[in-house]
Amino acid sequence: MATVLCVDDEAAVGVILEHTLSKLGHRPLLVSSVEEAMRVAASMPLDLIIADYRMPGLTGLDLLGLLKKEGYRVPVIIMTGYSSIEHAVTSIKTGAIDYLTKPIRAETLEIAVHQALEVVRLRRENETFRREILKIRSARALVGDSAPFRRVMEIIGTVAPTRATVLLQGESGTGKELFARAIHDQSPRHDSPLVTINCAALPDGLVESALFGHEKGAFTGATVRTAGAFERAHTGTLLLDEVSEMRLDLQAKLLRVIQEQEFERVGGSQPIKVDVRLIAISNRHLKAEVDAGRFRSDLYYRLNVMPIQTPALRERMDDIPRLVQHFLHRLAEQQSAPMPAITPETMQLLQRYSWPGNVRELANAIERAVILSRGSVLQPSAFDGHLQEAGAAAEVSRTAAPAPAPPAAADPAEPLPFDLDAVERRAIERALEATRGNRTRAAKLLGISERTLRNKLNIPKTQALFTARRQD
Repeated sequence: MATVLCVDDEAAVGVILEHTLSKLGHRPLLVSSVEEAMRVAASMPLDLIIADYRMPGLTGLDLLGLLKKEGYRVPVIIMTGYSSIEHAVTSIKTGAIDYLTKPIRAETLEIAVHQALEVVRLRRENETFRREILKIRSARALVGDSAPFRRVMEIIGTVAPTRATVLLQGESGTGKELFARAIHDQSPRHDSPLVTINCAALPDGLVESALFGHEKGAFTGATVRTAGAFERAHTGTLLLDEVSEMRLDLQAKLLRVIQEQEFERVGGSQPIKVDVRLIAISNRHLKAEVDAGRFRSDLYYRLNVMPIQTPALRERMDDIPRLVQHFLHRLAEQQSAPMPAITPETMQLLQRYSWPGNVRELANAIERAVILSRGSVLQPSAFDGHLQEAGAAAEVSRTAAPAPAPPAAADPAEPLPFDLDAVERRAIERALEATRGNRTRAAKLLGISERTLRNKLNIPKTQALFTARRQD
């Protein structure tokens, strides 16, 4: 049952409205002036208002203005006995949800009321979804107060209101995607979509379609026209994750879209104009990729309008206590359990570890410790087997599994070569030796994806190098 306020100075119209609304199962309230309507609106929640266009004194349009001024979000249906297109347009522009002409017919009124109440339902549902989304976002909030963290947040606060393209670079696990979301949330585009594309996760044949969309019949399996990421991000933000993994030919197309703000779907010939703010993410130094010939220099300079380097966790160790409390609170909410405490010795242990996997590794370590811990207090023993540095592992437990040997330091008598490819090959060789050939762990040490490492191992020069090493 909805509470519907009817505002009309004609008693006969009020009788019709009351009878029809009661028959539909709603609760009608009758008043004859805008002043009375505003008093009722202030005294109780209303689901819908039906008001006459013309009344002595203040009119239905005046009522719309007063409701908006006082902050009442109640849908209003305007009625009038002087039907005209001009009246209808004026009513809708002023904020009315619908427009009815007198004499009021029960069937027409029923349809208008049903549609207006559906809008109310959708608004409430949307508000609920927004609260849930904010709750989810707060669970993945940026946490910190160290000097490096504050510097990055200051830069984000400065660049977010602009249209500038942002390039976020940093090690894996430093929260680059969260920083990107903070830029979007603080921008004028925050009510528009943030669309994310992971350039490394998509098969090569689907990257172009994912970015630009495709027409029906553009390729086998394209049974319908599909909008790409640029089209879906119109008026919003497009986040390109692991942009360094994009093919060179697609880099040229991406450059054109950035320059012209238009593109064509795969299999199409009609240019599509878009308004998109671009944020690119890379855990590799794109300038080094440019120098090595794996990334276009012109695209690099287009993306590098506003570069932001996300700090590694070892550079912001003062933030570890805050992060630990944040992760513990989040886990307690997820598991509907009391939040565990943590001893000072455990906190000191966590602050001594260098966290090569950064914030992501810390979050995983906390979750694992909470799951495996039998008490309500996290002791140092809760992190047995995770902290792999020699000193930390010895303090955690004498029975902890030995950590893999760290990469051997470069021989000081052997200077590093100036050729970037040679430096890269040496780094890959050291990482594989340190992990005994485990590619997943080697990629983690190198700060790159396993797919990238696999591609690099397929380069002829690199293959030849490791073949020669194995023969030795």
